[in-house]
Amino acid sequence: MKKYYPAFVDIEGQPCLVVGGGAIAAEKAGSLLECGGVVTVISPDLTEELRDRADNSELRWLARRYEPGDVRDFRLVISATDSAEVNERVYVDAETEGIMVNVVDVPELCRYIVPSIVRQGDLCIAISTGGKSPALAKKIRGQLEEAFGAEYAVLLDLLGEFRPRMKDRHPDEIETRARLWTSLVDSDLLDLIRAGRAEEARDRVESCILHSSD
Repeated sequence: MKKYYPAFVDIEGQPCLVVGGGAIAAEKAGSLLECGGVVTVISPDLTEELRDRADNSELRWLARRYEPGDVRDFRLVISATDSAEVNERVYVDAETEGIMVNVVDVPELCRYIVPSIVRQGDLCIAISTGGKSPALAKKIRGQLEEAFGAEYAVLLDLLGEFRPRMKDRHPDEIETRARLWTSLVDSDLLDLIRAGRAEEARDRVESCILHSSD
């Protein structure tokens, strides 16, 4: 089995194409929109969710079947139709144009695969089984969702808020910054946030930075 290179892709403002109008296409289009993609959907029919998004100008809908060459000028392509012939046509066209393409549930027609995701704010954990078992990826996702709750999003925002101040305090001391961040992450900040004491956690971070040169 081939090994995939893991990466998080910035698609904000980039043209993305979804071929298909069913429930899976709606899920894929929603994920692209969530990450800032400029989405076009090609399908004769749409689910109610996709139709609402089109009516609200969240995405562009081309109400027809896929035509050869439709992938041109897109940066990312997903094909989610029930037609093996259409899916293969989309894949071949995208390959010809040098465009990254994913045909849902057909790993051999994918230049990238979409992992199962756990997201808490800006924390994003991706799980992939290399296309071997989406069911196992889903099971692992459930376990991670229990382990990494909403408190991680709060902690991440807190640490991000103080990151510039830490850098200003120790501009040329990379090891010092790393040591201080490690001590904060390993402390009881998560416990404080879980207990509803986010302000106390914030004061703890601020105090650590303030007295880090003492």
